[in-house]
Amino acid sequence: MESQVRGGTRWKRFAVVMVPSVAATACIGIALAQGALAASFSVSGQSFKVSADKLVGTGFSQYGAIDSGYTLDGKKTAHPVAVSAFKSASITNMCQSVVTPNIPLLGSVSLTLKAGGGDTPVQAENLYIDVEDLSADATFHGIDIGVAGKDLSKGPGIKSGDTANPYGFAQQAESAELTDVKQTAWATTAGTFKLSGLKMSLSTGVKECY
Repeated sequence: MESQVRGGTRWKRFAVVMVPSVAATACIGIALAQGALAASFSVSGQSFKVSADKLVGTGFSQYGAIDSGYTLDGKKTAHPVAVSAFKSASITNMCQSVVTPNIPLLGSVSLTLKAGGGDTPVQAENLYIDVEDLSADATFHGIDIGVAGKDLSKGPGIKSGDTANPYGFAQQAESAELTDVKQTAWATTAGTFKLSGLKMSLSTGVKECY
């Protein structure tokens, strides 16, 4: 089961009715210093890219929501997102990149984080990812499409503090296997995030995971 998330959603309506898209289920993520944040926070003015060779997850759920936050010049804004959640996830060869533009004398600066590239994958528990765009090859086991958000039971339910309609479209599965994952996300939260072989680097210019 494979498709792609497309733009053009009117965010004011997104919290009321999520456009059905199984595409948005194929996603993973990580946010710097957000391994165990509170359920509700304002997102920064920078989205980030994440890629992985493989993700194997159990207890999957997904619903539509709105992330409130700021632009880089401090103005308030909001982003429609597909929130995907896993009770547990194993992620192989993960890469995250964030680009900060317009730094005086330097221009753009890229932060790259890599983990799970050896024999021990990244491990996450109670993982929530707020995704804007993604692509992957995905297989879902025991999937239910069209569940009301409040009735999610196979994976984590709607996160406390999320701007989401409990009666809106949602989907869930007993497990999921995703390969060649590429995504753009605004936020990630997790109860536990174990990063094996963690490496972080800074470089000038735009150097992203994909």
